[in-house]
Amino acid sequence: MSTAERLFSEHGLSAVSNRQICEAAGQGNVAAVSYHFTGKAGLIRAILSTHGDQIDRIRGRHLAEVGDSDDIRDWVGCLVRPVAEHLASLGTPSWQARFGVQVMIDPLLRAISIDEALVRNSLRRTLEGLGRCLEDLPAPVRAERGDMARHLITHTCAERERALAEGAVPPRSSWARTAEALTDAIVGLLTAPVTPRTTS
Repeated sequence: MSTAERLFSEHGLSAVSNRQICEAAGQGNVAAVSYHFTGKAGLIRAILSTHGDQIDRIRGRHLAEVGDSDDIRDWVGCLVRPVAEHLASLGTPSWQARFGVQVMIDPLLRAISIDEALVRNSLRRTLEGLGRCLEDLPAPVRAERGDMARHLITHTCAERERALAEGAVPPRSSWARTAEALTDAIVGLLTAPVTPRTTS
């Protein structure tokens, strides 16, 4: 799984074959991916699930801290900080955030990723808390901005991960600072005024 995640993040999902994964992982059986995961989609789901479990535990701790808060910043923090803390725990180099971008841009795998995430109680509770803070925002706008926030988190984390791997990170930069900046940006995004629609 670790080898596959690295190869996918470096070369893209479609450019990496099951045979290449097995050979890079030192597996003599080139059918190991099919045997253990029933194919590439199963392998990708397993990688997503492994990271998802770890993020879920961290998010549970943050949810316990915010309780029944009505502050949108608390709920955005529950969305962002667990991801950043998990990525920080992986060390350098890591590939999880860049792998996440590859999954997000693949139509089929994006659906698998979203399904995998939404079965997690901690994420559902976070989204419910955010929803309570955004009750005045029209549902279509809320959904659109939710998609924007997901892209912002995924791509910002992937860019930081890439910069870390290349040794190009500013000295005072950290995953905690990235989480703060993302929280600021997403709170602004979610609470921005909505331009009235014209009837033309």
